Amino acid sequence: MVPNRNKSLHVNQNVNNTENYEEAYRRSLEDPEGFWAEVGAVVDWYKPWDKVLDNGAQPLTEWFVGGQINACYNAVDRHIKAGKGKKVALIHDSPVTKSVTKITYDDLYEKVSLLAGALANLGVVKGDRILIYMPLIPEAIISMLAVARIGAIHSVVFGGFAARELCARINHATPKVIIAANCGIEPNKIVRYKDILNTALDRVTEKPEHCIIYQRPNMKPSPLTPGIDILWSDALSTAKHHPCVPVEANHPLYILYTSGTTDKPKGIVRPTGGHIATLCWTMSCIYGMTEDDVWWTASDMGWVVGHSYICYGPLCAGITSVMYEGKPDRTPDPGQYFRVIQDHKVNGLFTAPTALRVIRREDPDLEYGSKYNTKSLRTLFVAGEHCDHETLAWAGKVLNVPVLNHWWQTETGHSITATCLGFGHNLKPPMFSAGMPFPGYDVRILKEDGSPCQLLELGRIVVKLPLPPGVMSCLYNAPERFINTYFNNFIGYYDTMDAGYTDENGYIYVTARDDDVINVAGHRLSTSALEDVILSHPDVGDAAVFGVPETTKGEIPLCLYIKNKNCSKKEEHINNEIVQNVRDLIGPIASFHLCAPVQGLPRTRSGKTARKSLSNLASGKKVIISGTIEDPSVYLDIKLVLQKLGYAKNAPDPEIEK
Repeated sequence: MVPNRNKSLHVNQNVNNTENYEEAYRRSLEDPEGFWAEVGAVVDWYKPWDKVLDNGAQPLTEWFVGGQINACYNAVDRHIKAGKGKKVALIHDSPVTKSVTKITYDDLYEKVSLLAGALANLGVVKGDRILIYMPLIPEAIISMLAVARIGAIHSVVFGGFAARELCARINHATPKVIIAANCGIEPNKIVRYKDILNTALDRVTEKPEHCIIYQRPNMKPSPLTPGIDILWSDALSTAKHHPCVPVEANHPLYILYTSGTTDKPKGIVRPTGGHIATLCWTMSCIYGMTEDDVWWTASDMGWVVGHSYICYGPLCAGITSVMYEGKPDRTPDPGQYFRVIQDHKVNGLFTAPTALRVIRREDPDLEYGSKYNTKSLRTLFVAGEHCDHETLAWAGKVLNVPVLNHWWQTETGHSITATCLGFGHNLKPPMFSAGMPFPGYDVRILKEDGSPCQLLELGRIVVKLPLPPGVMSCLYNAPERFINTYFNNFIGYYDTMDAGYTDENGYIYVTARDDDVINVAGHRLSTSALEDVILSHPDVGDAAVFGVPETTKGEIPLCLYIKNKNCSKKEEHINNEIVQNVRDLIGPIASFHLCAPVQGLPRTRSGKTARKSLSNLASGKKVIISGTIEDPSVYLDIKLVLQKLGYAKNAPDPEIEK
C-alpha cells in the first residue's frame, strides 16, 4: 500500500512489530493528550499541567501548558529523596588525564546547588542566559544543572569552536555570565579555552557581567581578567545551597546552536517539561535501560546527543552515565572503547558510526580490543550519520550484541525513528533502515511538489504536525526564520531536510541530508548508497562521496577513501575494484569513475562528514574550515589528491576559522 497525505505510514502491519508498539504509536497520533499525559507522569511536577496540548498557534505547539517543573530537581534531587543519593550518577573516564572520577547523586547535589547559589550571588535570575564553554568534564554537566536549577537558560558551546564562532554565539545569546574551563586536552596538544574566550570577548558587542573560570587540576592555570573573572573554587566557597526554582513547562531549558551558523546563528530553543519527560521515558522505551544499568553515550556536551543522553536522559531516569574524555583510537590505542565497557560494566552504548569505522580501521584483528571483556554490554546504538552495513555487521560481531541504527536531529532532541527495546521490536531490522517511526512522529515521504512518494522511492522526509513533546519550540530571537526554515516548504509538515524512503512494512531509510543527494543527468543518487558499496571493499576503512561538476551530466560522484591499516594492495588495483563494485551494484547510471585514497577525511567531532566543503574545494571555491573539524590538516592532502584527479586546480588553500 502506498501512503498518501491523509494516511500515515504506521498503518502498514509489520510482522516485526508488536501490539504494544502499534497501540502506542496509534494512540500518540489519535489521542495525543491521553498518551502524552501518561508519558509526562514519569517525571515529578511541582504543579500539574492545565492542558496537555495547545496547538492553537501551530507550529508553535505547546505541551503540558501551565505545569510547573524543574529539570535539575528531576535529574538530582528526586533521586536523593528516594534514598539513592549514594548511587553513582556520573563516571568520568579520562585517558588524556589518566584519571577516573565517580560522582554520586549526593556529590552532584552538593556541587550543583552551590554553583546555583554562586550564580544567584552574581544576580542571575530566571530567564537569564548562561553560556558554557567547557570540554567533556563533570563540571560541564554541573554547570548545566546549576543553570537549570535557578530557572536560567544554558547555552553550551562546543569547546573546539574558534573565537569567531564563540563570539557569534555570545553576541546572539547575550549571556549574563559565561562559565568556562581554562583548557581542553587533546592527544597531542592543549587547547587554551581561556585564550580563545579572551579573543572572543575582545570582539563581542555586549560583554557578559562575569566569567566563572574552572582551572583544570595539574594543568597550567590561565591568568584571570580582573573585574570580570572569578575562580570556580572561589565562587563555590562563598555560595550557599540554592533550591530548585519551578518553571512553566514551556520555559526554555537551553539554547543550542547548530554547527556552521557563524554568520546567522541558529539557536534551537528547547522547552523544559516535554523534553525531560520524553527523554526520561526513552531511556527504557528505546534503549531498554533500568535504574541498575550503566549507560555510555560517546559524544560531547557541545552536541545535542550530549545534552539528551549524557546529561538529562540518564540522570532524570536515575541511571549511571559515563563520560569518556578521549578518542576511539589515540588515547592511547584503539582498544579504549572495549576497556571502558569492561572497566565500568557498561550495559548500553550510544556512539557515532565514525568511531566504529576508526576502531575497525586501526584494529581490524582486535589486537587491542580482544584484551577486554565486554560481556556486560547488551546493545549498541548508532546515530548522527549514515551507518554502512559493513561497519554495523563488524561491530555486532566483535561485541556480540545487536547494533541498532536510529535517526534524530538537533531540532528534535530525541529519536524520530528507532528500534525500541521497550516495545519488544525485532532486534534485526532490515539492512540500512533507521527503525520505525517513534510515537508522536507521523512520518511521510514527499516529492518536491508535496505529492507522496511510492514505496522505496527516494524523497524528502517530513513529519505531519503537530510535533511531539520535547522538540524545539522555536529559534532563539528568530520566530520568522523558524517558520521559514522548517515549515514553509511543505505546509502542515515539519521539513527534516533529510532524504529517504520507506518500505512496505513502514521502516524508514534515511539516506542523506537532502543537500548530499547528487543529481547525475537528472537522476538523484544518495551519497550514502554509494558509500555503502565502497565501504564493503575489504581494503577500505572509511570513505566520503560528494558531487563534482561535469560538463555533460552537470554533476558526477567522486570518492575519497582511507585504506585499512596494513593494506599493501596497489592504489590502481583498489580503485578499479571500487569502480567495478559500484557499476555492478548501483549501475552505470551513477557515472562513477573517480576515486582515490587520502590520509584522512574531514569529520566533525560528532562524526559527520563535511561533504559540502569537499565539493566546494573540488570546484575551486574558498573553504573555511570550521572549528568542529577533528583534524583540519587533512584538507591539504585532499587538495593535492583532487588536483591529480583534475579538480581544485585553482582552489586556494583551505583556511582554519579564527
